[in-house]
Amino acid sequence: MKTQVCTMLGIELPIFAFSHCRDVVAEVSKAGGMGVLGVSGFSPEQLEQELAWIDEHIEGRPYAVDILIPNRYEQSAARLQALPPLPEVNQRFLGQLCDDAGMAPLPPGESQRMVQEYLERLHMTPESAEELIEISLRHPLVKLVVNALGTPPRHKVDELHAKGVKVGSLVGRLDHAKAQVEAGVDIIIAQGSEAGGHTGTVSSMVLWPQVVDAVAPIPVLAAGGIGRGRQMAAAMAMGAEGVWCGSIWLGTDKSELAPEMKQRLFDARSEEAIQSRVMTGKPCRMLRSKLTDAFEQPGAPKPLPMPLQTISVYEARTRIERSHAVDYMSHPVGQIVGDMHGETTVKEIFYSMLSEYLDATDRLQALVAE
Repeated sequence: MKTQVCTMLGIELPIFAFSHCRDVVAEVSKAGGMGVLGVSGFSPEQLEQELAWIDEHIEGRPYAVDILIPNRYEQSAARLQALPPLPEVNQRFLGQLCDDAGMAPLPPGESQRMVQEYLERLHMTPESAEELIEISLRHPLVKLVVNALGTPPRHKVDELHAKGVKVGSLVGRLDHAKAQVEAGVDIIIAQGSEAGGHTGTVSSMVLWPQVVDAVAPIPVLAAGGIGRGRQMAAAMAMGAEGVWCGSIWLGTDKSELAPEMKQRLFDARSEEAIQSRVMTGKPCRMLRSKLTDAFEQPGAPKPLPMPLQTISVYEARTRIERSHAVDYMSHPVGQIVGDMHGETTVKEIFYSMLSEYLDATDRLQALVAE
C-alpha cells in the first residue's frame, strides 16, 4: 500500500500502533507499519533507555513518539508540588472500598512516596515536553512526533520540521482539526469517541469524513474503534490515508499488561468500555469494574479534577493490583475490546487485518461490477 503517509514516512503499510510498550512498537514497525511509543509519565532517563532499546531491536525501521506538548502552561512544576490536599471524603471512601473487599493496606509511608514519584513524572509544561523532544531527536529512527494534548505551538512544529521530523496531532472535534492546520502539522489523527483513553464525544463514522474534508490535502489517520480489516477499509473509503490503533495491541503477547488484566479484556463486551472520570478526572474510556461502579452509587464522592483524581486513586489502584482483586481492575480501552477474545501476536493481527481488508475491498469491487 502506498498512501500519502507511507510515502511521507517511508513505511510499507499505513497502520500506526500506539503503545506504552517498546516491544509492540518494535514489532509493528518491523511488520511494515509504524510503532508509536506513548511516553507520558516517562522520566527523561527512562525515555532514553526505552528509545535505545527500540533502536537496537527495530532493524532500522522508522518509528514515532507520542508526547504531551502543551501550547501553554497547564500546570507549572511549582504548582504541581503545591497541589491542595486531597479531600478527606474521597480518601475515606476509597480506603473503605478496599477494606470492605479485603485488600491488604500498603506499608506506612508508601502511598506518599508513590504520589511524589508520580508528580516527578508528570510532564505538563513546555519545559518538560522540550526535554523529552530533545531526547527523541537524538534517535534518528524517530521520524514522527505526535502531540496528544491540544494544538502544538507553531514554533515547536517549525523546530521539528527543521530537524527533518514530521509532526502529527490527535483531534476529537472538527474545530480542533482546523487549529492543527494553522499550527502546520503534517498528519492529523481523527479519533472518534469509540477509542480508549481520553476521547471526545463524536463517533468515528461522523468525525472521520468531517476532518478529511476540512483539512485536505493534509493526510488524516482514522482512529477510534479500529482493530479489524473491515474497519480499516471503511476508514480508507472515507478518505483516511491510514489507521491509528491502540487498544487492539493490549491483547498481544508483547503487551505490558499482566495476565489477569488481559483476561479481563478478553472476557469483556464492547459496552463495558465506558467513559468514566474515575481514573484521571477527565472523561476516559476504560473497562468497567467494581471501582468505576462504586463511584456511580448514591452517596459516592464526585471524581476530582485532573491531576488530583489520578493522585487520589493511586493508593486504591495499587492495593487492587497487589491483592489481585480482578473485579476491581481496569485499564483504558476502546470499544474494540469486544472483538478481543484471546492472546495473539502483532504479526497475527497484521495478517488478520490485511486479509479482512482485502476481502472487504474485493466485495465492494464486486458490488460495483454488478
